Amino acid sequence: MNDYKTRVLLVEDEELARKTLSFYLNTIFDEVLVACDGQEGIDLFKEQSFDLVLTDIRMPNKDGLTMIDEMLEINTDQRFIIVSAHKNEEDLLKLINLRVLGYFVKPLNIDDMMDMLQKARTELLADKAGQETKDSDEVVKLNKTYSYKKGRNILYRNGESVKLSNKESQILNVLISDIGEVISVDSFKIKVWDDITTSDSAFRTVMKRLKDKIKDCDFIVSHKGYGYIIDLPL
Repeated sequence: MNDYKTRVLLVEDEELARKTLSFYLNTIFDEVLVACDGQEGIDLFKEQSFDLVLTDIRMPNKDGLTMIDEMLEINTDQRFIIVSAHKNEEDLLKLINLRVLGYFVKPLNIDDMMDMLQKARTELLADKAGQETKDSDEVVKLNKTYSYKKGRNILYRNGESVKLSNKESQILNVLISDIGEVISVDSFKIKVWDDITTSDSAFRTVMKRLKDKIKDCDFIVSHKGYGYIIDLPL
């Protein structure tokens, strides 16, 4: 279990709380990224995946609950811990159906906070180990160089994982989900961006970045005027 790495996103607009939480998070988790408000938080989330998001509720630019809703649209299994100066019934009711592991109230009680964070890390590592075992045989051989672990959405090059951005990973997942079928650009816009009006250039930029990462043995085939497909080797 100790071989698994944990990455956390902290979203907090108050400087003192942000510094305090960042310090203690870094003593428990392997990697901690920090955002100063909800908009900055969702921007980071769109670029990479996180095992846990620790966030305030009331923040400028985008409040915590709105940010959480947007994150869950990207990853329905995302886990959260809430930290707020206000613990009221309305917020708690909104959080009931979300994957919330805990709720801190400011001012922070360090002992309680550390206990909850340690338990969260233990749970996350147990999930990683369990998911790895569950998905161990769910591997798609794409070609002689690349394979894809479906349950974990991980692309491998000769057994080594390939670092992908969130959007690159989502595009690849769409192709894998309908492997052998041509996926139109409009379908990518709906499934990845949830917005049919997304510009073609935005899509092409992400697709190019993805194909650049696999150019040594590219398995994504472009059908001009139709879309993209993964053709498995015979």
